[in-house]
Amino acid sequence: MAQRNRTGSAATAPEAAPAAAGAVPLSARAREEVLHRIVDRRYAQGARLVEREVAEELHMSRVPVREALRALVAEGLLELLPHSGVRVRRLEHADVEHLYEVWEPLAIQASRLAARAVAAGDSEGPAALAGLLRRAEEAAAAGEGAREVSAHTAFHERIVAMARNPLLARTLEQLSWQLRLLFGLRAEPAHMRSQHAEMYRHIAAGDPEAAAACTLLHVRDSRTVALRSLFGDGHPGSTES
Repeated sequence: MAQRNRTGSAATAPEAAPAAAGAVPLSARAREEVLHRIVDRRYAQGARLVEREVAEELHMSRVPVREALRALVAEGLLELLPHSGVRVRRLEHADVEHLYEVWEPLAIQASRLAARAVAAGDSEGPAALAGLLRRAEEAAAAGEGAREVSAHTAFHERIVAMARNPLLARTLEQLSWQLRLLFGLRAEPAHMRSQHAEMYRHIAAGDPEAAAACTLLHVRDSRTVALRSLFGDGHPGSTES
């Protein structure tokens, strides 16, 4: 309840003032900043995050940072430590398996729907995909792994946008940061860049089933590469790093 000033009129605390139209809440900005630091590994797996230190680093008060950290705990990217804040959650073998089990059918359907959209007249989507492939190739040639991962992530996200299915997009949005983290941790072999190019060709040709089949191969290869990169031989239960 608003407090009354000496004249009896309501005095609203500054933090209670309505946000400007289109303004991003500080807690959402804090969440994005922490996510970026997790994905680019400035906050390494297993690293303990201290609320006060994160707030100082982000030049924010502790309240929005506290809300952001709580949200990321709920999303599974951070985990609570007894009496000592939070830490970046380590990806376990089961985490990777579960992520690919969910992503595989969604990625396949996204490619299928994107190809259908092209067959129905979408010409902007293929041009955007081609541009992202060029960006990835340039980054790979320059040895800029982070920029290459960013371009490949954007490639997959553009396919989802082309699918024009809001429910599919919202569902995949829940996986987006976990996928970005995983893509940044695993290797990016040349044959997977070729698979992206093949996916593009089938989508640009408006061939839904060929696009779906190529995406299935790509996602399963990505899973194999991820498990090998993170856990050694990729067999269940492997703990090698």
